[in-house]
Amino acid sequence: MSLQDIETRVAKACSEAGRDRGDVNLIAVSKVQPAERVQAVLDEGHRLYGENRVQEAQDRWTPFKDQYDGVSVHLIGPLQSNKARVAMEFFDAIHSVDRPKLANTIARLADEIGRCPDLFLQVNTGEEDQKAGVMPSEADGFIAECRALDLPVKGLMCIPPVDETPSLHFALLAKIAARNGLTGLSMGMSSDFEQAIALGATHIRVGSAIFGERDYG
Repeated sequence: MSLQDIETRVAKACSEAGRDRGDVNLIAVSKVQPAERVQAVLDEGHRLYGENRVQEAQDRWTPFKDQYDGVSVHLIGPLQSNKARVAMEFFDAIHSVDRPKLANTIARLADEIGRCPDLFLQVNTGEEDQKAGVMPSEADGFIAECRALDLPVKGLMCIPPVDETPSLHFALLAKIAARNGLTGLSMGMSSDFEQAIALGATHIRVGSAIFGERDYG
């Protein structure tokens, strides 16, 4: 696979869903990828990337941002409250706001810093014990709580269980978003982004299909 292959598939999925290609943001997930692979994709002109860890993202992207204009980096991994300030100062969006304590921390820091990245609230659509995110039954209340804090909530994010049909979870997330007047849907990865696009995804997170398999060794 390559960036061009994925772009072709995204365009096809948008066409089949009757959607404008411009309504779907392709986040190239660069976590753990070697710098040369990332640079190759930058050289192809892609400018939206996703990282899982605050420090790794800073180390990688600070020099790249000096070298390439228009780069936008989103945090798609979990965020600890003690790293919230650094994350808010560095990232253009945070997709993993998953609990009231973190939301309150972000609100306090936004007042201090004078800015806040776009926020997506993570919903644990599979109600998995080991996974972050608010339960679907608590999502409406959490959205209201974040709005009461004047946070820039742009949408919702989910990571479906690996052994379940992802489209069921995408549909659930879209339903929660719609009833709360939210248009942003961060959902879909390398194996299922076409299904996510069909169900309204505005941000898809594709890593290995663009960069190649990760080496965690």
